[in-house]
Amino acid sequence: MSENKNQYEINKLEKQDSWRMFRILGEFVEGFDVLPNYLPAVTVYGSARITEENPYYQLSVDLGKALVREGFTVITGGGPGVMESANRGAFENGGRSIGLNVELPQEQKPNPYLSLSLSFRYFFVRKVMLVKYATAFILLPGGYGTMDEFFETLTLIQTRKIAPFPVVLIGQDYWRGLVDWMKERMVGEDMISSEDLDLFHVTDSVEEAISIVNEFRAKSDTSSPP
Repeated sequence: MSENKNQYEINKLEKQDSWRMFRILGEFVEGFDVLPNYLPAVTVYGSARITEENPYYQLSVDLGKALVREGFTVITGGGPGVMESANRGAFENGGRSIGLNVELPQEQKPNPYLSLSLSFRYFFVRKVMLVKYATAFILLPGGYGTMDEFFETLTLIQTRKIAPFPVVLIGQDYWRGLVDWMKERMVGEDMISSEDLDLFHVTDSVEEAISIVNEFRAKSDTSSPP
């Protein structure tokens, strides 16, 4: 009886996994079908907890505005905080504003400043979309999710799993402690090379961030075959 029950549970799990594969594939197909129509794009990350009273909120609005002025689509995780403010800067200035939302136990509703919203059940599918169609990453202060995207992207660039592109941190006061620790401990104890610190830039200036992205885009266009 116990063996029959175990076999039943195994068969049930296998069936669930098979259907899950179709759902995962469907999410990939939707992203691959839609997002190429919105290039070039820059992905913006940052805390969902930042409110309008926080200086980084307005800074992110200014960033979204500057990006669309340069012809970029703004892509975010689609939620509140920095995601909302970057989308808001793009949306209110006539630009393309995309949110790639994820289903969470504490429901994350898409912010109201989106010209396109896609919803994902699986974090890893969403992360592929945030990376694959980005000309650059710009990160404002954030928590675990922001750090996750920052370090995973550096790892992908470092290991040459993706082509290098600009990774820009805005907010020197916020990021300084982390960068100092990376220099002192990670480089100092030979966990990474000193050259690995050149994979990202730190600034307080929206204008400098845009300049870094534009310089990379110009070089990419020049090096592309006719």
